[in-house]
Amino acid sequence: MALQGKIALVTGGSRGIGRGIALQLGEAGATVYITGRSPAESSSATDADLPTLQKTADEVTARGGKGIAVFVDHGDVNQVEHLFQKIRAETGGVLDILVNNAYSAVHKIAENVTKRFWECEPDLWDAVNNVGLRNHYFCSVHAARIMIERFSGLIVNISSVGGLSYLFCPAYGVGKCANDRMAQDMALELKGTGVTVVSLWPGLVRTELIGKMLEDEDTVGSFQSAGGSMTTLTLIQEMFKDGETTEYAGKAVVALASDPSVIRKTGRVLITADLGDEYGFVDIDGRQPSSLRSASALLKLTSYSARFSTYLPRWIKVPGWLMTAVTSKL
Repeated sequence: MALQGKIALVTGGSRGIGRGIALQLGEAGATVYITGRSPAESSSATDADLPTLQKTADEVTARGGKGIAVFVDHGDVNQVEHLFQKIRAETGGVLDILVNNAYSAVHKIAENVTKRFWECEPDLWDAVNNVGLRNHYFCSVHAARIMIERFSGLIVNISSVGGLSYLFCPAYGVGKCANDRMAQDMALELKGTGVTVVSLWPGLVRTELIGKMLEDEDTVGSFQSAGGSMTTLTLIQEMFKDGETTEYAGKAVVALASDPSVIRKTGRVLITADLGDEYGFVDIDGRQPSSLRSASALLKLTSYSARFSTYLPRWIKVPGWLMTAVTSKL
């Protein structure tokens, strides 16, 4: 119960990584506000098959914390403002942890994954970066106003390796790169306030939605019609099969929030598996996932080199500065 008495907010916590983070925060004893869209606002036909917001809140409570479900459309800045007013009023002006995770573009990206950017409607940009980037900024502003009053707080932007190199589409990469830069620049301005801001890269995560998409016949058919080989698809499926659970990122957030020296990490991009190595935690299934910097994991990205990856120990990693250098435009 390392976080007993702490107040946390996880945006987009009804499923996937957000749900996993909320559950781990609850297991550590925190009071966790969890946001998600109301059923009336959800347009996805698969939502009924996935964990609901209230179920997540109830499980947070069952694990030892206190889960509070709040229906919020993070595309509406007024609703976001009211959310923070609610937290301030109910907690006496306390917010220890903000996890910016809300994202509404998974289905939109999946529908357009076989197209080039000019073949997609321009509003794909808004679908990807309204909630996934603009909202993160708004939430960070409101959270920082509460946190600096108590000279303490942790803000975590859930990002991905798509911020470093191409993944899915240009709009996705721009959003993730911006989240990483936002953490860096906010940390610069928050210097001396006691508030830590980091960007967190999970690895390949076995979310409920990813599992459904990889098994969906229409998705597989679209992949093949776009020229993708079954060998490549099988490789992708195997990589996700060996990926992180949705709660592994939650363990990383708990480790950061429990670290009295976490301010030393402010402004940095952190990888979940690297934090697992540093703080000594494993995934809930007992495995220790490989870092995105792991040489063996990088070899798995190509079917040609995948067979050699098993011979490399997971602790052999590519330096972060080298990964950044090879993608630099300067």
